[in-house]
Amino acid sequence: MDRKYESLLLFLIVIMVVGKAQGATRVGFYASTCPNVESLVRSSVQFFISSDASLAPALLRMHFHDCFVQGCDASVLIEGSSTEKTAGGNTGLRGFNVIMDAKARVEGMCPGVVSCADILALAARDAVVLSNGPSWDVPLGRLDGRRSVASDVANIPSPTDSLDILIQKFASRGLTTRDLVALSGGHTIGQADCQFFSYRLYNYKATGMADPTLNSTSLRQLQNICPGNGNNNGRAAALDKGSRNRWDSRYFQNLLAGNAVLESDQALAADPSTRSLVNTFATSSDSFDDAFTRSMVKLAHVGVKTRAHGGEIRRMCSFVNF
Repeated sequence: MDRKYESLLLFLIVIMVVGKAQGATRVGFYASTCPNVESLVRSSVQFFISSDASLAPALLRMHFHDCFVQGCDASVLIEGSSTEKTAGGNTGLRGFNVIMDAKARVEGMCPGVVSCADILALAARDAVVLSNGPSWDVPLGRLDGRRSVASDVANIPSPTDSLDILIQKFASRGLTTRDLVALSGGHTIGQADCQFFSYRLYNYKATGMADPTLNSTSLRQLQNICPGNGNNNGRAAALDKGSRNRWDSRYFQNLLAGNAVLESDQALAADPSTRSLVNTFATSSDSFDDAFTRSMVKLAHVGVKTRAHGGEIRRMCSFVNF
């Protein structure tokens, strides 16, 4: 079969799977079985973020990493020696205690009713809202998966991926290039450890020089954060220069100015296929917020588990039921 038609067939299959998943979830799913679930989750998220604002982007990242592997099934929460949590692509994931606390609150009111996957999806939304970002209705009704294997994380988007590879990875999950740019805007909050970008600062592509796409002022600032001696443990830089913990469209303005910390982010402004979207979102926060919320709903429908898929409602988010 021609490779062009193979790609088209794969995309259509993904769309069919996503469509079936959307049919399994709905807004207000727990209206009669656990009507206070959203307020219970929100109370946990608010409690933790009030003392540590960095947990907001951590929860958003955790939800993204969960959905991109086995689908939105809370498999990233499962403990074990070779589970998704241990994979290199999930280095630095944080906020598990927030989800465990929310699960405990929900179980206290509605035992055995609400999945960890739904709690994680709600927590990601609440984290954005508490960062002064937009809100959206989260369709609920996911079940938790039972598979969590470190090797499955290999295909998660990486900061070193080219734009073509990122587009392919998103397409494999039924997500468009517009979704890629909008969801990347989640980097308007949070930070990145030096290990994910320091290669751009000193010997980019073995040239002995820095990445030429980096703004010279940002380069000096990043070099101060991540010195060339390699002693960078615990060091990190804001993904959105000048706006680490505030939700806004400045992230896209930074891309246009060459201030992106991650190479994969800077690529969005460099390529004509995505630069127009970057320009739109940079000049209109409303356009960005609308696109982001729509893309988050699509993301949260990826690979939703049902009973037919072997899904369950875990009693504890960190372990499958026995």
